[in-house]
Amino acid sequence: MKYGISTFITDQGIAPVALGRALEERGFDMLLIAEHSHIPVERRSPWNGGAELPVKYYRTLDPFVALTAVAVVTKRLLVGTGVALLAQRDPIHTAKEVASLDVVSGGRAVFGVGVGWNREEMENHGTDPTTRGRLVDERLAVMLSLWTQETTEFHGEFIDLDPVYSWPKPVRAPHPLVFVGGGERAFGRVVKYGDAWLANGVPPKELGPQMRRLNEQAGREVPVTVFDATHKPQDIAAYAELGVDRLLFELPTEGEADTLRVLDSMAAVSALAG
Repeated sequence: MKYGISTFITDQGIAPVALGRALEERGFDMLLIAEHSHIPVERRSPWNGGAELPVKYYRTLDPFVALTAVAVVTKRLLVGTGVALLAQRDPIHTAKEVASLDVVSGGRAVFGVGVGWNREEMENHGTDPTTRGRLVDERLAVMLSLWTQETTEFHGEFIDLDPVYSWPKPVRAPHPLVFVGGGERAFGRVVKYGDAWLANGVPPKELGPQMRRLNEQAGREVPVTVFDATHKPQDIAAYAELGVDRLLFELPTEGEADTLRVLDSMAAVSALAG
């Protein structure tokens, strides 16, 4: 089992360059970072963590700028979004950003994608929350074509695109890894578009049955990365027994000194787990 980090990079926490170097020095294999374009002042959408939305949600850096900074000071670390809110993003621009990150990093980009929860945020982008799942599916289909085909043409429910060229093409063949986040309602998207399921903090007891249902739906064994995982030794052992491919430990958004202390603790636990 491999180990990585999921976190929010903000203007108040550890800088991307320092974080990237620290992760690679400690043997972590992946960094996925969150994004929010903005947070509306009037919030009606419930956040599953409680009543008050943490400050880090308001202050995220642009993920592709931050990940490029990480990529240029690392050599092995996989760098990606966890998750990109594709319901709020233009697929042509996003495909170019992911492909450019893949080129700059030498094939280490990962596109973690989800539909999002903040309805007010996506409405500000002109997205109807009630159709965001179908919208994300179409945008993923377009992005995969832009990455892998000489020209792309698409005519769907939301996207009407006459043939276009798009470069750069990604370094990784056939395209950057696509990690699809979400619960069981996202399993169809995982099967159709994903290289892996990004399970958001699902405890081991719940994850096992979900993995079986996903594999039954896919007709194959789907790799699973657990996002925002704890680094408790008993949980690590349970995930390993389930055959989880990777754990992404949830890293608090803190200053550099505090972050390095937490990373040392996480690295020590993962090393003991083997």
